[in-house]
Amino acid sequence: MERRTTDRLLRARAQAIGGGVREDTVAAVLDRVLAVQAQDLPAAELGLRVRARGLTLDAVRRATDIERTAVRGWFMRGTLQLVPAADARWLLALFGPIHLAPAARRLRELGLDEALCRRSERLITAAVAAEGPLTRARLTEHLTTLGVEPKGQSAFHLIRRAALAGRICHGPQRGGEATFVLLDDWLPPAGPLPFTGAAAERELARRYRLAHGPSDALDFVHWSGLKTTAGKSAWAAVQGPADAGPPVDPDPADPDVRLLPAYDNYLVGYRTRDLAVPAAHERRVWPGGGQIRATVLVDGLAVGTWSRARGGKEVTVEPFPGTEPPSPAAAAALARESADVVRFSSGSHRLSTPGL
Repeated sequence: MERRTTDRLLRARAQAIGGGVREDTVAAVLDRVLAVQAQDLPAAELGLRVRARGLTLDAVRRATDIERTAVRGWFMRGTLQLVPAADARWLLALFGPIHLAPAARRLRELGLDEALCRRSERLITAAVAAEGPLTRARLTEHLTTLGVEPKGQSAFHLIRRAALAGRICHGPQRGGEATFVLLDDWLPPAGPLPFTGAAAERELARRYRLAHGPSDALDFVHWSGLKTTAGKSAWAAVQGPADAGPPVDPDPADPDVRLLPAYDNYLVGYRTRDLAVPAAHERRVWPGGGQIRATVLVDGLAVGTWSRARGGKEVTVEPFPGTEPPSPAAAAALARESADVVRFSSGSHRLSTPGL
């Protein structure tokens, strides 16, 4: 195999989206990949499904809302991620201070001075302690008592500031909405952090390398959002861990087809995209406006996009123009994978492939 194909297969296997690799539980998926991007929570839930076998939405909600083994927060790049609850504290200690500085600038741009920010943090903490879990809308109502505008981004940025400061974190869903709880009540009991400072950066680099297959220091910097100097230093210190092992040649008779959700780490976890998505079709996955579309993968290579309609019971696949029709084996694998997407949410299934 050519080197690019080898690297793609190793990356897909490291991310548990190729090579026949699937984990059994939410905890096992997150232990393997550390983080699933979660600014769109339904996409994050599908990001767990695509890396697992037989996972259900109920099992995901149980892990996040009841067992508390997975927690959602602003970590790498300041983007919402689902991470193991056991790793959340040291990740927050690493990234909270990094993101608080630009958050403070944004709050000043919104006309919110430091005194108001401190009062808001105390109010948010007290309200969640007394009434939590609380939705963003309910916290916004509390913040209006301090003169914060109910519309616009002010309330959101004040809530995010309290989360980055380690006062609150995402808790269970209520009526389909995210809620916030006190971090110290929700996460495992606090003790000495296992990693701090440069040691935390090194641990992050180690976990990234194991979870992302062949990559380099600049890929790590891109994914993590660390400063380039710090990222390169951490990367250089963890060159020991091996990649996921020798690749297995793709089997045309048994292709590994996955329906990757929007915003998935496999599409954003490296500084370049063309290893996974052909350059000629990049705009179909990244159409602009911050969108990253759900993507059909065959052995780690994107061959089209997909979406759900009809209340989530129909999966529609849009192959990239000029792409060869799928082989019978790939078509059968796609049908199984699309049925699994619907099964995940406990619905009936229909697959639509216009143009094929």
